[in-house]
Amino acid sequence: MTLEVRSITKSFGPKEVLREVSFTARSGAALGLLGRNGAGKTTAIRIIMDVFPADTGDVLFDGKHIRQADVRIGYLPEDRGLYPKVPIGRQLSYLARLRGLTRTEATASVHHWLDRLGMQDVHDKKLETLSKGNQQKIQLALALIADPQIIILDEPFSGLDPVNAQLLKDIVNEQGEKEKIVLFSSHQMGYVETFCDEVAILNGGSIILSGAIRTIRRTYPRTRLSVRIAGDHPGTAELLGTLAEQSDLRGRILRVESDGADGCVVHLDAPESKDPLLMGLLASGASVETFLVIEPTLEEIFVEKVGDAV
Repeated sequence: MTLEVRSITKSFGPKEVLREVSFTARSGAALGLLGRNGAGKTTAIRIIMDVFPADTGDVLFDGKHIRQADVRIGYLPEDRGLYPKVPIGRQLSYLARLRGLTRTEATASVHHWLDRLGMQDVHDKKLETLSKGNQQKIQLALALIADPQIIILDEPFSGLDPVNAQLLKDIVNEQGEKEKIVLFSSHQMGYVETFCDEVAILNGGSIILSGAIRTIRRTYPRTRLSVRIAGDHPGTAELLGTLAEQSDLRGRILRVESDGADGCVVHLDAPESKDPLLMGLLASGASVETFLVIEPTLEEIFVEKVGDAV
């Protein structure tokens, strides 16, 4: 399955919110839709969900114009929208039936997801009695309750402790293995890196970068290395300083920084300087424990592209 957003634009009055936005999400490979507040992420999501139409452009599901009647979409919003004073099981069943499930199917799906999320004992409780994290898990149950083909998760880790965050990771990975389309929006770049194979970064209403995270990383100069030596030799920084003065390495090592442990981050003049540096380390008799290229994190790429911290 594919979800293709093709050249959509959207304005509210004189303000243009989206400008020729295009990206594609594929089943089994989660896509991270990223951007600062006000970049247009929520507007794009609402157009995908047919809350309102784009001014121009198309949203296609497997090559056909998307319609709510043709595709099941599960949505976990950033802001909670369930009823705080209605018993959880009752409202989940009601909302499942609104999504097309029979009464029997709805009951079975509610029990399945409450069990999967470790929330069996809250069926008859009111939402307002739960912690923020457990309310988020109920929202997730609602997003998945009708076996959606497209799953849209907006800041899904909000309020979750590490144990529940891992549970959410496991569930989303399971959905990906079932060849669902997963669209993931978050400011927590570490989670995006864990989940997503591809990203599309919005800034000022336009896509400024998109593609596979691995491919994007490899477009950056591979001139930053993590180096650590072991044994009874001089420390890593001391040895690197000595090597930097050798004729075949002079000018190649631009800067050496401590990594906060026993190793160093080495900045080279060019990617081609890696081999002479490694040969120099080995020729010195040092036991090289770590020697690897440091690729930029998604957060570093994001900050560079949008020009501000996350």
